[in-house]
Amino acid sequence: MDSSTIVGIDIGTTKVCTLVGREEPPSAGVETPQLRILGMGVEPSQGLRKGVIVDLAAASQAILRSVQKAEHTAGMEITSALVSLAGSHVSSVNSRGVVGVTGRTIASDDIDRAVDSARAVAIPHNREVIHVIQRGFTVDGQDGIRTPIGMHGYRMEVECHIITAAAATVENLRQCVADAGVEVSQFVLNPLASGEVVLTDTERQMGVVVCDMGGGTTDIAICIDGDVWHTAVLPVGGNHITSDIAHLLRLPLSQAEELKLQHGHALRAEVPPEEFFNTRPFGEENPLEINRQEFCHIIEARVEEIFSLVLQEIKRSGYDGLLPAGMVLTGGSSLLPGIRTLAGRVLGIPVRIAKPENLLGLVDKLDSPAYSTSVGLLRWAQLMRVVTPQGPGPDPYRRRNSAADEGGIVNWQKVKNFLRRLLP
Repeated sequence: MDSSTIVGIDIGTTKVCTLVGREEPPSAGVETPQLRILGMGVEPSQGLRKGVIVDLAAASQAILRSVQKAEHTAGMEITSALVSLAGSHVSSVNSRGVVGVTGRTIASDDIDRAVDSARAVAIPHNREVIHVIQRGFTVDGQDGIRTPIGMHGYRMEVECHIITAAAATVENLRQCVADAGVEVSQFVLNPLASGEVVLTDTERQMGVVVCDMGGGTTDIAICIDGDVWHTAVLPVGGNHITSDIAHLLRLPLSQAEELKLQHGHALRAEVPPEEFFNTRPFGEENPLEINRQEFCHIIEARVEEIFSLVLQEIKRSGYDGLLPAGMVLTGGSSLLPGIRTLAGRVLGIPVRIAKPENLLGLVDKLDSPAYSTSVGLLRWAQLMRVVTPQGPGPDPYRRRNSAADEGGIVNWQKVKNFLRRLLP
């Protein structure tokens, strides 16, 4: 791997997807740099349940096979990567840090001190800090400041969103990736990675919730004023729909998943009552005829419950009245027909389904919401330019944007990007 190559490993409950990419200069009509996908490896996930490792050996083998496929298609060896993280063990808290400005003009080291002050929140010894996200600054009582560098003041406050995870679970995941010969550069929470791909700047500013609905978990991130204000991981997803079908119709899980993909619909009312299909449950010698509308009633009940839990989490955050842009739905389970309409009905806000766009190279399989997190990891690597840690220091990752350009003149766009992005 050379320095321009970026790698992301999306370890989900349903699949493990390894992507190798490289940043390309913007093409005609495109303002932002594009991603060229050089290699891809997708394997069915094993040893995971609801985003948590339950079988170390099986999970390691699935990750290894995915990495080997990506190495083969890309023609290079993978040594380090960003890795996705999810699971109900993830939690978040908002914290404020206050510092005095020694030079009366705010510099980047003042921001670092303020963030360190915000990080000094009481965190149990069995928790590990994954992300510290700056939400906004207050200088001498004036709040709503986005870029305080260069401003005059005596007292600066920063509000941070701190995301933590169970240290043992994170270490198990790190061990599985290491067994595949890959070092974890950084863990990235699923909805944050997906948000880099599916959200527009306007949605981030107005107020939006990104919902990554996967197989084992439904991951939520609320963005307001361009920053992340709330995150949550719900231990429910598309596998629960499959499980309901398997239990009620007495079918193997693999057969229930196949029927869900072939005949599933999130809205019973939109399925003609005269449609039927055949299947063979356990203990039956002959196939049984199943009414598709009654079949979809099973799906609708579970999907409605999932979005009710999402609504409950949004209201618990206290930001339910600050989401004029509604919800952006992504993830593999968002492919279920009728799910957008049902989500809008339950949540009472606009809903759209999004997938990765503006990609080059091996992109045929990536044209699906199921790969939003996978591509989002590469977008995240573009923004952070993660490198392999060289020591045990507190900040082992090189930041992409510096406070000044080579001529010594402050580049405010770079400063803005630096402040708005997460400090690892």
